[in-house]
Amino acid sequence: MTLKGAQRLRDELDHLKSEKRPKVIAAIAEAREHGDLKENAEYHAAREEQSFIEGRIKLLEGELSHAEVIDITKLNAGSKVVFGATVTLADVETDEEKRYQIVGDLEADIKRGLIAISSPVARAMIGKNEGDSIVIDAPAGQREYEIVNVEYLD
Repeated sequence: MTLKGAQRLRDELDHLKSEKRPKVIAAIAEAREHGDLKENAEYHAAREEQSFIEGRIKLLEGELSHAEVIDITKLNAGSKVVFGATVTLADVETDEEKRYQIVGDLEADIKRGLIAISSPVARAMIGKNEGDSIVIDAPAGQREYEIVNVEYLD
């Protein structure tokens, strides 16, 4: 994963441990005071949220402990597309340009232009160079794109 992605995940982990976990523990304690737990919706909702938080904490801790963090600014792949590259694609038919950075699976966020290395778009781009064309299988059929620019930004 990228340095930025690893830091975002560490920040999320810290937020879950220092803020969310104590809040849900307090909510469970408060719900217990309301009496019969079998019919206590607040208690069951708090326990469900606690389960989600603990699961996410476990996932983040596991991923961060096994992650290989790559400093993109130290990559020198030139115009070749590798992990961490920020790539500008141009649709061959419409000339519409899209810009994506190839990142690890956990840090992917399409709204921010971060696509997972395991995504079909990233897999089509890996190993290609500026000026190359790629074909991506989209739900609406195959789309052809040209790799306009490859950068390695922080």
